[in-house]
Parts: sequence; C-alpha cells; structure tokens
Amino acid sequence: MEKFCQAGLYLVTAQKLSRGRTTKAIVRAALTGGVRLIQLREKDMPLLEFVELAKEIRAMTMKVKALLIINDRLDVALAVNADGVHLGLDDLPVTCARKIGKNMIIGASTHSLREALAAQDAGASYINIGPLFPTKTKSWSGKFIGIEKMKQIAQKIKIPFTVMGGIKAEHIPDLVRAGAKTIAVVTAVTAARNPRAAARHLLNLIRS
Repeated sequence: MEKFCQAGLYLVTAQKLSRGRTTKAIVRAALTGGVRLIQLREKDMPLLEFVELAKEIRAMTMKVKALLIINDRLDVALAVNADGVHLGLDDLPVTCARKIGKNMIIGASTHSLREALAAQDAGASYINIGPLFPTKTKSWSGKFIGIEKMKQIAQKIKIPFTVMGGIKAEHIPDLVRAGAKTIAVVTAVTAARNPRAAARHLLNLIRS
C-alpha cells in the first residue's frame, strides 16, 4: 500500500475506448510514461481472453515494479499473482475477498459516505470515490459526486482513497488541493493521441 499511495496516477484500462489500440499497447505506453499503478478493467472481454491478457500485463508491470490491480475478478487476480483486486458493489463482498486474499490490496467502489464507511469496516485497503464528473466509462443514473462531496467523504474515512469519473487534466489542480493523492483515469490516457505523453503530463500535474 505504500507504493500504491505514492503512485499518484492510477490508469484503468478500457480497450473499447482506446482509439482502436490494444490494452497492451496502452499499458506499455503508460508504463513508459511513468505510470506505476494499473487496473486491468475489460468488462466486455471473454474470460479466457481476459486471463491471457492479465498474464501478459502482469509480466509487463513486474518488469518495472509497477502494481497491477484486477477489476472484479478475485480468481483472475490470484491466478496471475496480481497485487490486488478492485470490487464494485455487485461483485464479491469485500469481507469474503479479504478472507481469501488476506495480504492483497482490495479496493472498493463507493458512491456515498455510507458506502465508503461500510467498505472501510469490511476490510478494504482503499476505496474509490466516484464518479466525480460525467463519464463515458460508466453508466450512471445518480448524481455526480463533485469535488466538495468528495472532500466530505474523504474527511470521514481513515483508509486511502482514489477518485475517478470523467477526470481530465484541467481537474487535477483542484483535486490535489482538495486532498486527492491517487487519481484514476481512463480516457484521459487511453483515448489520448499520445498515451505516453498524456500519462507523463498527468503525473507531472499531480506531483507539482
């Protein structure tokens, strides 16, 4: 978790939002750009294909000592020796995941203070607060959280948190000032003309 908290930028993959490029190509570019925290999230990919991709991404991250988190699938995370798993509200409960992956990083998606506190109590290593802003990567019928509500939630929890949802470069200074230290993005990197340059630029914004 120390490495997780120092990463700054958290890249979440989405091959269908990568301008025709493969997730492997995007991850390779991001790692070259300095990203050291990757979440493999390919909800539309068949399981066997996802497992093979996870093996390849795990090898890539290990070469540069980057962390790999698998979205939704604890079984895949264990199978490829990933560093952790990220669970949504409809996935395996955090309490169950913690019994199986005792030393793994376990993240939980939360959309309110109540959900954040419940995930913390269940044993999550970190929570994600979101979606902050309108986003194409998640169908969402509720209200977007925004920065002020994010601050209110963050002040009430004791574990690390990430933020996600429609985040662009222009949001980062305000997010950092509001206390966000680990910022998750999808299309800000995956859909960029130059993913490596985009990742490096976002990292520099967070660190400055």
